[in-house]
Amino acid sequence: MTIPSWETLFEIAKANTNAKWMRSDGQSPATAPIPNNLSKIAPGQEVPVLLYKDTNSWCPYCERVMFALEEKEIPYQVEFIDLGSKPQWYLDLVPTGLVPAAKVKGELIYESKDILLALEDKFLPSLLPSESTLNEAAQKALADCESPGLIQAGYRFIWGRNDDGSSDTSQEELLSWQTEFEAKLEALEELLAKYPGDYFMGEFSLVDIMYAPHLNRIAANLPVYRGYQIRGNERFPNLNRWLEALEERPAYARIKSDSTTNNLVLRRIFGLQPAINQLTLATENLTTNSYEMEAAAKLSDNHQAVIGDIFQNSGLEVIISESERDLASSAVDLHLRWLAPVSHCWKQKTFSWRQSGRKR
Repeated sequence: MTIPSWETLFEIAKANTNAKWMRSDGQSPATAPIPNNLSKIAPGQEVPVLLYKDTNSWCPYCERVMFALEEKEIPYQVEFIDLGSKPQWYLDLVPTGLVPAAKVKGELIYESKDILLALEDKFLPSLLPSESTLNEAAQKALADCESPGLIQAGYRFIWGRNDDGSSDTSQEELLSWQTEFEAKLEALEELLAKYPGDYFMGEFSLVDIMYAPHLNRIAANLPVYRGYQIRGNERFPNLNRWLEALEERPAYARIKSDSTTNNLVLRRIFGLQPAINQLTLATENLTTNSYEMEAAAKLSDNHQAVIGDIFQNSGLEVIISESERDLASSAVDLHLRWLAPVSHCWKQKTFSWRQSGRKR
């Protein structure tokens, strides 16, 4: 079988996807999606929002801001920050050194909630209820989301770690954390039942944006790391209805992190050990060939950076000599070109969570 060149693969794949992205050579990631509303900016016009976010595309706080930007159809640009090696200019710019941060019409703002409120103040349409009583309830819900409670209880249950960071936890402690988390979910059920409709305030609002990234991650992580299900759990019908309603929002579909990525990040970056060995891959965004073609096109466009990353993180740099590097690089290149049009890892649909993401 003749394996096509990268140029041929790119042309074939590009012709079969509507996805758009930009090259950022020398940065990580080297390809990044073009924000949906950037095309609204006329030539020479300044983009109103510059968002600083993580290169892993996992940060739930960054996802909050992107969700709001897409819902309000605000044109924006993204600058990726490597949290493992933060550039000095970013540390000088942002006192906390954390993401997200944003320049909103030239004003530097950090902390996700503050950015959301700034977007609410400066751009229409409003994502807060106009009726005074509902608005007051929404403001309280926003404050409650940031206070210690549901989110912290969920992650403590997933991570299985004490307040001092130690992971030497007993089954009694895990059961206690599960009970605490379920009590928080019950309170959330009551809040969702308080108003008619699928969302927290009845209609979609900033409250939903604040909760969505964290709850989506928790719902994805719990089956893998604790064998516990939120999705499909009859104990939480309102929460499940809310999660389903979010999936129907085009803005959320454009920016949300998929379940597979959410779980791999915990395994690879944070070192959590899965409680199960097999899980069906998230296929909610892989239902048509166009998504496979998007991946093939981006890989083809960025193959040199991908090969470099493979050498750096797979252990090849340690086990091969300098004289063998060209041969090894050609072999990796060949295998990547074979995988690109076939998308073999997606067609397989399952893999071992215990082996995935492990640095060798």
